[in-house]
Amino acid sequence: MFLSALFMASPTDDTHHQVVATYHGHPSFICSQCSAVIALQDELISKSFSGRDGRGFLMHSAVNVKLGKREDRPLLTGVHTVADVFCVGCNDRLGWYYHKAADYSQKYKEGKYLLEREKLVKENAWKLDD
Repeated sequence: MFLSALFMASPTDDTHHQVVATYHGHPSFICSQCSAVIALQDELISKSFSGRDGRGFLMHSAVNVKLGKREDRPLLTGVHTVADVFCVGCNDRLGWYYHKAADYSQKYKEGKYLLEREKLVKENAWKLDD
């Protein structure tokens, strides 16, 4: 499942009214600040990435996010064209989106999201027996 909902808005725009309630009953990652659903756990590719502030998750897709300005950024694996990813619910910066990788060995990241672990909460949607 490769679903993605991007809002093209400035990171400072008031977009909390655009949060989409989705993935009810499915294990997901939610924003640690406002609890907006950000991604399904099934969209996780790898937990072995580094973000600005610690560990990060490479994800196939994300929802309830908006992209900042596209820029070339030197990262641990070389220069990538990325855009910061912000939560539409609270404008918190969650990570970045990989637009382009200069090095051929890094092309698999293109079109993917790096979401910082500390900015997310794992929501398992467990149901307790009555």
